[in-house]
Amino acid sequence: MTRLVWFRNDLRLADNPALHAAAQGNAPLLLLYILDERTGAAGRWWLHHSLTALAQDISAKGGMLTLRRGEPVEIIAELVREHGVTAVHAARAYEPFWRKTDRVLDAALRGLDCGLHRHLSTSLFPPEQITTKAGGPFGVFTPFARACREAGVREGFLPAPEKLHGPETQSDKLANWSLLPREPDWAGGLRAQWHPGEAGAMARLDAFLSEPVRDYATARDIPARHGTSRLSPHAHFGEISPRLVWHRALAAGHGQGVEIFLKELLWREFSLNLLWRHEELRTRPIREEFETFPWRDNQAYLAAWQKGQTGIPIVDAGMRELWRTGWMHNRVRMICASYLVKHLLIPWQAGEKWFWDTLCEADEAANGASWQWVAGCGADAAPYFRIFNPVLQGRKFDPDGVYVRRFVPELKNLPDAYLHCPWEAPQAVLAGAGIRLGHEYPVPLVQPADGRQAALAAYETLKAARHTG
Repeated sequence: MTRLVWFRNDLRLADNPALHAAAQGNAPLLLLYILDERTGAAGRWWLHHSLTALAQDISAKGGMLTLRRGEPVEIIAELVREHGVTAVHAARAYEPFWRKTDRVLDAALRGLDCGLHRHLSTSLFPPEQITTKAGGPFGVFTPFARACREAGVREGFLPAPEKLHGPETQSDKLANWSLLPREPDWAGGLRAQWHPGEAGAMARLDAFLSEPVRDYATARDIPARHGTSRLSPHAHFGEISPRLVWHRALAAGHGQGVEIFLKELLWREFSLNLLWRHEELRTRPIREEFETFPWRDNQAYLAAWQKGQTGIPIVDAGMRELWRTGWMHNRVRMICASYLVKHLLIPWQAGEKWFWDTLCEADEAANGASWQWVAGCGADAAPYFRIFNPVLQGRKFDPDGVYVRRFVPELKNLPDAYLHCPWEAPQAVLAGAGIRLGHEYPVPLVQPADGRQAALAAYETLKAARHTG
């Protein structure tokens, strides 16, 4: 009566519905993880440490985590036959790749007299539950969030099994997967910043709800402060239950801060629903007219943006934070993304691809939906003509320049008045700060005012084509 638990993006023991269901009756459990080869570089670093933590937690309870690399249906079918597995339990997955895999696996297991049981584990609601009164999908966030609140997040908590036992089987060695960078080892900033695993996720939630959430309504926009939860990588890998986060936040009782945090959790849910309805969310715009948008193919500009060498301090600070830590403050993400797709007119898909490789939490739903939101081509998106001025954004949200100086130290001696626009500084001021534009720090690829005009002109061609079409 062996049962197989297939871990995917639910790398935890507590409040894990798939594991809980499989463990009923003290059945022998075969605990399996199959490498997702699509994971980006920063995500692979996180995955290595998350799997290490999960394996240790399982071992402490008497069990073993089996690691395999290859085609999931073949691997699971082989294990079912080898160990007489009667049921396979897994978290529901919403990514198109996993949905297709699940359909094929379900058919294969039926032929082996073994059932596939999928459980709500990585989201607050099944994507088909939250619909309009007419039964259709929501295209606007606010009524979607209202419907979620009306539906209510189910309560209850599933404790981790006290004991885990099951058959031993051949397992890959995690080190052989080469998930960690070697030469060069660029992960020093990630190691200093993060503690992957279920224990790290719980510690991060506890720390956030104990104090920062009180000021979340305002502090979340200040990149120099630790004013956000920083739970996104833990949530992406499922090291913590979204249901647990929701109810723990509700119980914290800190007014507006909690309410806005809950709203952010529902934005994550909205993104999952968009991916469920739009399987090409990462590559094709939801608004079809943007298929013909006059993007530019400028690889030099794209490379400068990736390296944090655009000449726009707040943008460069954000891109360097991303490279160093595998994460970027949400306010700065919007500024950096807007500069790429509007000032530089580079396709949003190029930005999405870079974030996929460099964000620890690179998530098919949130990443794709967020880039489409900034580019104006997604659901409930910011209008394309809403163009962030990176200088004004920097002055508003990093007025003392703490964030910029942290990640762009070559500007550290520049007075606050010119920190976010060094090209406007008198030559004597630049010289006093030890800066030669074009040497110690680049001149802007595109001046904010010029970029705005180019973006609006490009958008006008789109509108003209739509009217004539």
